[in-house]
Amino acid sequence: MTLEASKLTCRRGDLELFAGIDAVVAAGDALRVAGGNGSGKTSLLRILAGLSPPEAGEVAWQGRNIRRIRDQFNSQLVFLGHALGVKDELLAWENLVMAMTLAGRRLGPDEAIDALEAAGIGHIADLPGRALSEGQRKRVALARLPLLFDRPLWILDEPFAALDVAAIKDLIAVIDRHLAGGGMLVYTTHQDVFLQAARQGLLDLGKTPERPDAC
Repeated sequence: MTLEASKLTCRRGDLELFAGIDAVVAAGDALRVAGGNGSGKTSLLRILAGLSPPEAGEVAWQGRNIRRIRDQFNSQLVFLGHALGVKDELLAWENLVMAMTLAGRRLGPDEAIDALEAAGIGHIADLPGRALSEGQRKRVALARLPLLFDRPLWILDEPFAALDVAAIKDLIAVIDRHLAGGGMLVYTTHQDVFLQAARQGLLDLGKTPERPDAC
């Protein structure tokens, strides 16, 4: 299995965030995307996940452009962005059920509560999203990952943000298990973490690009 980016370019209005980006991620690999604020890290992850089109270039899964195999690609993908999708009006376990439903999986209430227990947050299962701290909301969103080990490609935007030391350690263990099973990871982070990947890559988008002077 491979995810390949070829000559990707991204623009926002008259601002070119990055150009000519090439990357290959294979089974067991972890690719960290780095760069200054506004350099296009989130935009690149969204392009790799097929959520935003590039200005130029293409993304291929197993040698085929992801635009041509949308359903097949989505069935192999887990994407977690800055918007965690945790609804204020739903209980924590209901949020997990909803997330899994959107992923095309049925999850019963007891299974959802068990998953939250396994993630170390069973005590908040019956709390509404509005009552959760930012770290708790993140952990509810991340609780889906151990239920989706069969999806090889994980694209995670700042997965370690808002987590305490113990939660970061737990998440690293989940990711390491995914990679050991032949999974793939593309991620951003500001934390210093070490993952047990077959190959760890770094794609640095550099500093925030300067806006061209107006004519």
